[in-house]
Amino acid sequence: MKKVLLVNCNTEKAPYPVPPLGLCLLAASLEGTWEVSIYDCMFDEGAGLVDRVLQFNPDYIGFSIRNIDNTTPDSVYYVDDQISGIIRPVQDISPAVIILGGSGFSIFPEELMQLTQADYGIIGEAESTLHHLLALLDKGEEVFPSLVVLVGNSKIRGNTRGSYHKGLFSGRFSEIDLKIDFSPYRERGAYSVQSKRGCSHGCIYCTYPLLEGTIFRTRKPSDIVEEIEQAFDRVGDVMFEFVDSTFNDPKGHAEEICREIIRRKLRVRLRTMGINPRNSNESLFELMMEAGFVQIDATPDTASARLLANLGKGFDLPEVQQMATTIKKFNLPTMWFFLFGSPGENEDTFNETLDFIDTYINPEDLVYMASGLRVYPNTPLEKTALQEKLIKPGQSLLYPPVFYFSDGISRERLSVLIKEASSERMNCIYSTETRPPAEMMLEAHKLRAEKQIREPMFRTLLRIRKEWKEKGLV
Repeated sequence: MKKVLLVNCNTEKAPYPVPPLGLCLLAASLEGTWEVSIYDCMFDEGAGLVDRVLQFNPDYIGFSIRNIDNTTPDSVYYVDDQISGIIRPVQDISPAVIILGGSGFSIFPEELMQLTQADYGIIGEAESTLHHLLALLDKGEEVFPSLVVLVGNSKIRGNTRGSYHKGLFSGRFSEIDLKIDFSPYRERGAYSVQSKRGCSHGCIYCTYPLLEGTIFRTRKPSDIVEEIEQAFDRVGDVMFEFVDSTFNDPKGHAEEICREIIRRKLRVRLRTMGINPRNSNESLFELMMEAGFVQIDATPDTASARLLANLGKGFDLPEVQQMATTIKKFNLPTMWFFLFGSPGENEDTFNETLDFIDTYINPEDLVYMASGLRVYPNTPLEKTALQEKLIKPGQSLLYPPVFYFSDGISRERLSVLIKEASSERMNCIYSTETRPPAEMMLEAHKLRAEKQIREPMFRTLLRIRKEWKEKGLV
């Protein structure tokens, strides 16, 4: 049986470390046909990878490139370090076939193939595609060398875009804790769960439809909850996070998941990424609270009716207001995310969002304020950037990254306004300040341990931030 080593190249730990769910699902799809192992670079940044390669002696090595940069104008660019510190040292000592994949790679396949000189690359979901590629290589059948990208089961040279989300994904149990050392993720991270793939929304900047397709492909609620229950039996009291593009899409699926958790009487802590205002209501939040949700993310991006339409969000301002009112009623801890500088942004629309924050958002909830929209290939925002001559036809958007800012307000003025807003509101954080001071983190950990605090960490940090502000320490 030939050997496959899958490598998680992601080492970004802010705002919290994310376990390699995709690689664990990929490993599950390969097990039984190949001997599979995962190396997670998150905490040692690849320091022991060469030794693992020498000991394991894999025939194939797959590198997952998840993050290109931190998506803020003050960019932290990850790719150079991933290549020089993780991929290149392995290429220097191993004759194994090198295969690239991951969400970051899928957005910039041509550039990353050229930079790494990897043997093959896979765009999008890799479960069936990697199996197909390895089977061809095992048999010695012809596969185009070098700058070839596999899309579905097709070998493609040059054109790397196509329809490759036609079938349902396997929905296998990831068993993250059995495939990697999960213990470092327990304190700050969460156990990732995927209940669906795809996104039918048309946010102009987003790559989810490109990566997962434009149709929601859901797993059975019973399978999802069974996976959570089995993981809970193994790892105990840990946060479980639904990492779907939006948790409550398509309509009714989230409710079914919650009812299944309630039916099984699980006592688990849950959180989730984006909630779609259009499909949110009191009934949904009642079920979520009863099921064990202790935190959610809300990502309306703006509270300007005009900008919601410009961004292609698919919901309107009254729906956002209603969702916020319901969240506050249930006191469900929420991290809110707003993007400033989108097409049509000006000082009036900026103030509309501030008014919304002041009127509708619980002061105990975190508001994350970012400026500038990262421009990615093959998105509607790229077309806008071309029309406005922010970028040139054929220009690579890998590096340096390009950020869109509305011509209705300068980048400098926007930065000043966000800094002023975040300094005046203790629950508002500028995206350039995502890492709390080390002293604040130490105090938060000490306080939570002494008082057995179970609230989300961001609420503890916000309370300390307010106290420090009153004492003149920040």
